[in-house]
Amino acid sequence: MNSSVTMDKPEPARANGARHSWMNRLYTGTGVLDVVGNRRRWYIITAVIVLICLLSMAVRGFTFGIDFVGGSRIQLPAGGATTEQVETVFSDALGSEPESVQTVGTGDTATILIRSETLSAEDLSTVQTALFDEFQPTDDSGNPSRNAISASDVSETWGGQITRQALIALVVFLVLVSAYIGFRYERDMAIAALAALFFDLVVTAGIYSMVGFEVTPASVIGLLTILGFSLYDSVIVFDKVEENTRGVLHTNRRTYGEQANLAVNQTLMRSINTTVIGALPIIGLMVIAVWMLGVGTLQDLALVQLVGVVVGTYSSIFFATPLLVSIKERWGPVAAHTNKVHARRAGRVPQGAGPAPRPRHAEPGDRDPRPARGSGTAGPAPGARPTGKRQRRH
Repeated sequence: MNSSVTMDKPEPARANGARHSWMNRLYTGTGVLDVVGNRRRWYIITAVIVLICLLSMAVRGFTFGIDFVGGSRIQLPAGGATTEQVETVFSDALGSEPESVQTVGTGDTATILIRSETLSAEDLSTVQTALFDEFQPTDDSGNPSRNAISASDVSETWGGQITRQALIALVVFLVLVSAYIGFRYERDMAIAALAALFFDLVVTAGIYSMVGFEVTPASVIGLLTILGFSLYDSVIVFDKVEENTRGVLHTNRRTYGEQANLAVNQTLMRSINTTVIGALPIIGLMVIAVWMLGVGTLQDLALVQLVGVVVGTYSSIFFATPLLVSIKERWGPVAAHTNKVHARRAGRVPQGAGPAPRPRHAEPGDRDPRPARGSGTAGPAPGARPTGKRQRRH
């Protein structure tokens, strides 16, 4: 007897009359969620998410860090200064506004970071002098010092090299991923996994655009990391799908989609537990390293990893597996098998087989067409009494 649970039937009572709770069935993976059966709904949700992210990228764009676009960076101890005051001093000194002014860190270690277009050595000296005269920042010994204000330049050539290397790394990663999944599993699974990775890329980039965080080399590193996590989660689900659907075409009890849905349910709690365990250290990184210590680089890395972990889990469960089933059921032997199973459940006989004869009651005068056991003659006439003796075989 098949141990799987059909989605559209209530769970049968156990021997003691009790029923499994919804949470128990969810944890044990016995098919409480019909993900594949409701895949049209998940396609709509996925499409809406992608559309919102694309609109944000088209309208708001991205805030690229200085490592990508080049420019000048000025940093000074915050002290009692605010970002508005620093921006005013910068504008009065050069007659133009900086691209961004932000506070990094908290307490005595807080600093103010100014980013602008590339400035000449004379302009940098002018800004440093204006900032020192206004705020009197102190050095490590506590004495006011102009050297407490640091300045550096990043060329556009360096930013172009960073961008090019990031794109090359992304392309190589996608090629290796598609080759591995196509070799380890099959072509359709590789297509579904790559589609899930593309979804993760778009959503992560869209959230970065909506939040307005700077895109830095740390963001690129985090992006490649979460793509690996998404691939790991998809491979776990596909491995269970392959196990459940092995030999499914040789039986008419379950369809490929139902067995794939059972695989999703069986790996659901594992995916959720992995996501929670992976997200907790990232949240701790954001709270301690970013908000308490003020390490801005870790902020970019933590955000992209947190978003990627959550989005990767969603795509592997609610997008990759339903897409795999849709591809399989579009054509080929899986499509024919699915139609055959549905026809059998509806009570229709497959094409080419005649209707099964229906038994009828014997009428007076009818003769039984079946020959008597052990002889080639016809059986006794209707209504004859049995003799109570069996015919012996010679």
